[in-house]
Amino acid sequence: MIDQKAIEEHIRGILLALGEDPDREGLLETPARVARMYAEVFDGINYTNHETAELFGKKFDAPKNAGPVVVRDIEVFSYCEHHLALMYDMSVNVAYVPHGKVIGLSKIARICDMAAKRLQLQERLGSDIAEIMTEATGSPDVGVVIAGTHSCMTARGIRNASARTVTQTFCGRFLDDWNLQRLISEGVK
Repeated sequence: MIDQKAIEEHIRGILLALGEDPDREGLLETPARVARMYAEVFDGINYTNHETAELFGKKFDAPKNAGPVVVRDIEVFSYCEHHLALMYDMSVNVAYVPHGKVIGLSKIARICDMAAKRLQLQERLGSDIAEIMTEATGSPDVGVVIAGTHSCMTARGIRNASARTVTQTFCGRFLDDWNLQRLISEGVK
């Protein structure tokens, strides 16, 4: 569980270290607000990939000859584990080939959201989503493509505001099937 009281204390310490007065009107409630925000935006830390798959893995019989299921443009945000900087304007495409079972489409978006609510690397986020999808759907054939902007590149360091990062995670048939890769990668920007 996320220790909100400890976060409050540490945020107060950070404010002091920055030379701010945490007792001034505008900052008086900031430590508590940040602690509540962290509990919300890092909720995924409370769940393993396995637990997330169990939460969202209710399966239904797939229609005969079901082709790939693709959900595009799932919006998420996360925080870079190197700088605690926001990874934003992130778009996730997820696809899988059903092996007799399917899951609800909204569950795919929920899986992406839960995996993003951790301190992350974009590469690991794709891997986590693929692992959860594999377990939740029972299919080894999963692909995840993510495009996102990282404030550790746009707001500091190189300060390149237009830089976007694209990562791909392919499992099973997606590793070697160019048509499946193209199906999930189309429209990524």
